[in-house]
Amino acid sequence: MDEPIRALQAASDLLRALASPVRIGIVRELSQGGKYVHELVAALGVSQPLVSQHLRVLRTSRIVTARRQAREIQYVLTDDHIAHIVLDAIRHAQE
Repeated sequence: MDEPIRALQAASDLLRALASPVRIGIVRELSQGGKYVHELVAALGVSQPLVSQHLRVLRTSRIVTARRQAREIQYVLTDDHIAHIVLDAIRHAQE
């Protein structure tokens, strides 16, 4: 596979990983800084197991990383570019 196709495939994989309202909401929340699962649950109004399931997808796709803070895990975006993609998409959808 040549380089341009690889780049297109990587972009496609990224968009597929973001293709969920809950995952978009998680990225929107994390654009403001690191958050713990219970903070994401409260902000999104969905269950803890659902947030954890979506965080797993985002971690597998290397969109978020986890940092242990004492007994809790804080999630952060690995790259601010992801926040721009999501926030621009939300703004575009609201126009």
